[in-house]
Amino acid sequence: MPKLPSVKGKKLIKILEKVGWYLDHTQGSHYILRNENGKKLTVAVHGNSEIPKGTLLGTLNDADISKDEFILLLKR
Repeated sequence: MPKLPSVKGKKLIKILEKVGWYLDHTQGSHYILRNENGKKLTVAVHGNSEIPKGTLLGTLNDADISKDEFILLLKR
């Protein structure tokens, strides 16, 4: 299984938008995204810092995206 790469908040949002999530609103440095089913997802964008691995895995799990699928989307 490939190692999970580090990403910044803005990059994660762009990847999530590729698979159907859209920006609903922002609340401070937190970006709230939704999908067509109304499911909500929050991504913290703190300047230029990378998202911690555990937080990234939790976000991917909530978005129903596997690690392998995420890596493929990251390469596109």
